[in-house]
Order: sequence, then structure tokens, then C-alpha cells
Amino acid sequence: MAEAFSLKDDLFNPVTVGRLGAHFEDAGVFKAAPFVTDVLDQMGPLALKARISLMADVLAQYLPQDFDAAGDAILAALPPPLDPALSDDDFGHFIYAPLGVFVENHGLEVHRDRSFDLLEAITQRFSMEYSVRAFLNRWPDATLERLRGWVTHDHYHVRRLVSEGTRPRLPWGQKIGLTSADTLPLLDRLHADQTRFVTRSVANHLNDITKADPDAVIDRLQSWQQDGGQGVKELDWMRRHALRGLIKAGHPGAMAHLGYHGHVPITVSHLGITPDPIARGGTAEITLRFAAQQDAPLIVDYVIDFVKANGSTAPKVFKWKVLDIKAGKLVTLVKKHHFKDNATTFALYPGAHQLHVQINGQIREAVPFDLG
Repeated sequence: MAEAFSLKDDLFNPVTVGRLGAHFEDAGVFKAAPFVTDVLDQMGPLALKARISLMADVLAQYLPQDFDAAGDAILAALPPPLDPALSDDDFGHFIYAPLGVFVENHGLEVHRDRSFDLLEAITQRFSMEYSVRAFLNRWPDATLERLRGWVTHDHYHVRRLVSEGTRPRLPWGQKIGLTSADTLPLLDRLHADQTRFVTRSVANHLNDITKADPDAVIDRLQSWQQDGGQGVKELDWMRRHALRGLIKAGHPGAMAHLGYHGHVPITVSHLGITPDPIARGGTAEITLRFAAQQDAPLIVDYVIDFVKANGSTAPKVFKWKVLDIKAGKLVTLVKKHHFKDNATTFALYPGAHQLHVQINGQIREAVPFDLG
């Protein structure tokens, strides 16, 4: 039987830890072998984030005790910046994350500005979106001032850090006290960036804001459309990506902003799910037939009301089809849905469920089914 994939072992292992140590040895800072041994002797049972913290702690034993001297050593050991000619998904390698944690641990209180310089350099090798949040919490005004300067940085990884590091709901990131009033002005200066890695972050940041203030996001997207700073094709992609959460939720304002209107007259002639009952772990086929009385762009989703452990139900929306429908034309859609059992993030419970079809944010039809 194949061994299960381990992300922590893939990212932090003798080869990658050796790479980090070799950077410092090549720069004449310290010998790699003792550093690698000290890390590996303690790393085995630790989870991913704990391994990053461990390496930062071990680094502190090998780097100069003076923070400025330690910063000089880090800069000397850094590999060349990530390729500025690339435009997307160039994340670098996690092995450089401990450098940011070292800066947090030793520079946050009394070496703020020097720490900013170090994070600016390190993020060009691996994103410092997690480490910069400690400075946003400790020094919000000063950190925002530095971020405002970074929005025009030559390297797109630094520009991306401005958006990604200030996201309200950055996955696995510590919470920060900023509001959309603090961050939207930064996005105003980043939304016209010519690099997808940056605009993807801007769109993800906006999607985070929609959880608390959807109208602010829709208003901002409308203003960006009007000012014409970003290309139409890229801004259209950003709009869809930024509003994806609202679209799944059927938010009328988001639907209308993208040109999808809930008042389109729709006639559903069939909605079915087979087999019924469905066994947990099994696959069902969902079939929908419908027609519209006018030409219209449509977003078709399906919603399942899943039974919870306490017997109540909760809806979960699934994407199905985006299409332009012609008046009077019968459309048939077929979708396979796998009811995966024993998933790590979502448990299935037996009982009476409900399947809905949602078109342009409006529930149009529903049928019951049983999950065994």
C-alpha cells in the first residue's frame, strides 16, 4: 500500500533543511552540517507550523545575537529573487518561511524598520504574508505606511504582499485589526496591476471582504470598471473571482453586477436524482430540464440540504453550469455527484435530504431524496 502524502515532510526534510543551511554556509555565516543536525534531531514529530518555528529558533542560536548583524547575515545568504518575468503561481519555497518568523521573534519590538527591510527582501523568495501580520497588529500605522510604498515596488511579489498580507480572512494567518476602510485604498492602487499573481490576490482579498460588507466590494468593482485602469478581460476575471462567494450564495447585487438577473422567467420541467435512496460513498446522477421565455445569461447551481449530526439540515451549494440560454429552447443538464464518506472536512449522516436547483441566485425547484 502506498504511503500517504505528507505535506510537512515534502516541504521540510533533510534535503530542504540542508538547502537552507547551505545558503548560510556559502555566505560564510555558519557551517551547515551542525545546523541541519540540530533541526532534524527535533523536527520529526512536529506539525508543519511547529517545524517553521523550530527552524527559526535554531537559526537564532547560529546567527549573530545583534539583530542588525543577523539581518546582514540573512541578506547575504538569500538566494536570487524569484523570476520577475513570471506572472502567476510562483510561490517560492516554504523553506524560507523560518526567516520571516525569526524576524518576527527578534525584530518586532525594537527593530521595526529594519524588519520591514528584511521582510521586503525575503518575500521576493517566499511570501511573508504571515509574518507581516504580526507587524500590522503591533505597529498598524507604520506598517500601513510601508505597505503604501510597496504598492509600486518593482518586484510583483512585494506588491502582492500588500494585498495578501492584509487579507481579512487569510487562511492560517493570525487575525488583524484592519477594516476595509484601511485596505480598500491599497487595492485601489493594486487592481490595475499587470501581473495575475497580484490581481488574483486582490480578488481573493475582495472575496474576504464580501463576508462582512458585500456592498462595499460591488461598489468598488463598479468604480474600477468606470475608471478603466485595468484591462476589460482581466477585470472581468477579477470581478467573477471576487464575487464567487456571493454568487454561490445567490446574492442579488452580485448577480446583477455580473449581468445575471433573478427575474428571468424559467420553467423547470424535470429535476431528479437517482438512485434513491443513495448509499453513503455512492455516486448519484442529477438531471435537470428547463426552458426560459427569453434570451438570458444563466448561472445554474444545485444545492443539497445535508443532514447534520443533531438531525437539522444545512445547505451546501455546488457549481453546475454557466450558459447563455435562447428563448424557448429546452436545456438538459446532467451531473454526477459523489457522496464521499469519511471525508476529513465534511461528515455525511443518513436521513431525508433535499436537492434544489438554483438559477441566477433563485431556487427554482426542489426534490427530496434519502441518504442511507
